Amino acid sequence: MSKNAKVFISLSLAMIFWAFSFVWVKQAYESFEPFTVVFFRLLISSVLLYVVLKTIGQLKSMRKHDLKWFALLAFFEPFMYFMGESFGLKYVSSTVGAVIISTIPLFAPIVDRLFFRTKITWLNLSGIIISFAGVLMIILEKDLTLKAPLTGILLLFVAVFAALGYTVVLKKIPVHYNAVSIITYQNMIGVFYFLPMFLLFDFRNIEISEIKPAAYWSVLQLAVFASSVAFIFFTWSIRVIGITKANVFVNMIPVFTAVFAWWLLDEQLTVKKFIGIVIVIAGVFISQIKKTPVIIGK
Repeated sequence: MSKNAKVFISLSLAMIFWAFSFVWVKQAYESFEPFTVVFFRLLISSVLLYVVLKTIGQLKSMRKHDLKWFALLAFFEPFMYFMGESFGLKYVSSTVGAVIISTIPLFAPIVDRLFFRTKITWLNLSGIIISFAGVLMIILEKDLTLKAPLTGILLLFVAVFAALGYTVVLKKIPVHYNAVSIITYQNMIGVFYFLPMFLLFDFRNIEISEIKPAAYWSVLQLAVFASSVAFIFFTWSIRVIGITKANVFVNMIPVFTAVFAWWLLDEQLTVKKFIGIVIVIAGVFISQIKKTPVIIGK
């Protein structure tokens, strides 16, 4: 299998897991508060990754002078990202949340250009625009309105810009570290970022007798698939194809969300949504094409 095929499969799986995460978070909120969900999500993920990687000998030791980069990486994601996403999803639906997160690729080329002088091509830009147009077709009403509380929207945009900051800092992490080691360390540091929040705001309010079994299962799935496997796939892919091309796959999250809602929740998959899905996927493919004239940068 070619490297490009591996990247495409890795990014697609990451987007599927993150699309499911919007559903899992909502299910977890039926019994837990946001800080509780994030804290245990990261704690389980960290322990799982550490044990597995130590067992198979794939965990790279952290060099002392790299700690500052890992601390900054974890500040952007998971800390600031989950602060924005977790509280944002308290105000808006899973679909609206997924759509706002899907705007990350619109800002990624600008960030990539500002920090790394990366070339932006006609096809990169066209693919991003086409893909996002498909997203809009999926989520907008016939009167082109998308109603959601401003507080929730602003919080989710905190997550968007945290994700962009994460990709910038990720480029500063030495190639000495493999993707699984990076995710392990960022989640471990994230646990310490969220521990004071959990103890201060949520710990005293946990009622074991009122926790639904589905909530436990949702947190476990968030830890294993969304906070571990998906991040490993995404981190590895960024290192192979770069920030802009990897982030355009984020546009596929609301696409998968629409499909899952039809499959699992029996929601209607209309012709309009289906056309939007096709457009999004077409835009993703177009954005990956190489050897095109540069329109911005030298």
